[in-house]
Amino acid sequence: MAASLFDSPLYAQLFTTGDAGRLFSDSAAIRAMLLVEGALAKVQGTLGVIPEISAAAIHRASMEIQIDPGAIAKATGENGVCVPGLVAAFRAEMNAPEHAQYVHWGATSQDIIDTALMLRLRQALALAETDLRDIIAALGKQAEEFAKLPMTARTYGQQATPTSWGALLAQFGAPMLDALTALEPLRRTSLLVSLSGAAGTGSALGPLASDTRAALAGALGLYDPARSWHTDRTPVLRIADWQAQTLAALGHMGQTLIGLTTSEVAEVTLGGTGASSTMPQKQNPVSPSAMLALHHQMGGLRAGLQAASAHQHQRDGAAWFAEWMLVPQITLSLAAGLQHAKALSAGLAPHPVQMRAALEGNLGLIHAEALSFALARHMPRPDAQAACKALCLEARKTRTPLPDLALADYPDLDRGIFDPARAMGDAPAEALAFAARAKAL
Repeated sequence: MAASLFDSPLYAQLFTTGDAGRLFSDSAAIRAMLLVEGALAKVQGTLGVIPEISAAAIHRASMEIQIDPGAIAKATGENGVCVPGLVAAFRAEMNAPEHAQYVHWGATSQDIIDTALMLRLRQALALAETDLRDIIAALGKQAEEFAKLPMTARTYGQQATPTSWGALLAQFGAPMLDALTALEPLRRTSLLVSLSGAAGTGSALGPLASDTRAALAGALGLYDPARSWHTDRTPVLRIADWQAQTLAALGHMGQTLIGLTTSEVAEVTLGGTGASSTMPQKQNPVSPSAMLALHHQMGGLRAGLQAASAHQHQRDGAAWFAEWMLVPQITLSLAAGLQHAKALSAGLAPHPVQMRAALEGNLGLIHAEALSFALARHMPRPDAQAACKALCLEARKTRTPLPDLALADYPDLDRGIFDPARAMGDAPAEALAFAARAKAL
């Protein structure tokens, strides 16, 4: 098994990450860092910090030159960061020392690496947004179609009261809609440029340090933090929090679908995948299981990132190195979960017959709450609860359906309280409200 399942040819189709996977390769990291170096030179040339002709040469070269990750691996191992080796290789490839001397002017390695990371995280968030919109659209379409399809709601794994399949789909999709709403504020507060020099003071950047940072942010489409964030990792933590919360929604969806596809329940089908190696009757819930497994992994990764967010003094190598190990895995965990959720949401199919059987089974005890409130119209609420509890015990003891016992003792009861279609409360309305929000996207 590969050290990371995201890089494993064997497991590539089980934990596929879509286009996000390409953002976290060595080549992608180097390309992003070169873009930062080129943009930095360009804005410094415009501001007169370095010669404009040199800035133009560096910017052009940053778009054209390719650096082999392996060629700077030795220097990275010796220096602990890749930027010194990258800058040296870039200067050599430029073959114009009169211009190359101005590469990386006043910046430090962390400025380049952190800014390059934000460029890649920006793309990762954009890809996640697209996937979320597709998932929400598919869930919304079904939520509208099946807003009034009754099914059993379950709490603590047991039958509770009637709900609808559309309402359950809305329950899956609502936190995803919230995640979309949170994206724009997240981008503004977290997709930050970093440019503050060796100790965060910007001293080597000169008197135009603040102007340079603001101009670099504009050139790269990032935001200017107006300060150093070398040791303040809250921008990275906020993005990771959003990713973890979004994956938690997918984990809930996966966990619930695993329960609904058990042989004893079988209220939902997922599509044609999930074959067993030896049992031909099985269709294993592969995608829900993968989503839940990714959510489990995210918990450990997120805890590690939280621990690594405590940096020492003005720069901290150990905490920063740990972040490198964790952020790609966090991002790709969400990307893989979204790929599964996208396929699932397009192929989910309810089994109305099985849903009806569950509602009518278990001696009609699913209607106990409705019965207790119906009785409360004719007696004090505590007495109604006690009477209903006694009827439930009798139903279990005699194996007689609860509605039959209740109507025998209270013939004037409205029989409609035992109709699942009338006992769903706001479930259909919530399904339709979610569907409307999904359409509005």
